Amino acid sequence: MKVTAERDRCIGAGLCTLHAPAVFDQEDDGMVVVLDESPTGAAADDARKVAEYLCPGKAVLVTEG
Repeated sequence: MKVTAERDRCIGAGLCTLHAPAVFDQEDDGMVVVLDESPTGAAADDARKVAEYLCPGKAVLVTEG
């Protein structure tokens, strides 16, 4: 899997960092930072949940492959 974040769509809500802290962090201005572009195990599951259900700006993308 590959995790990316479209920073221009990020609204800085922080849900990604709360629900997948091994994968995401935020800069001081609230913009998302991807810490692990290829997470595995529970971190991968958390990233999928963020992308599918929790990111209000739909800025987090998870692609399989």
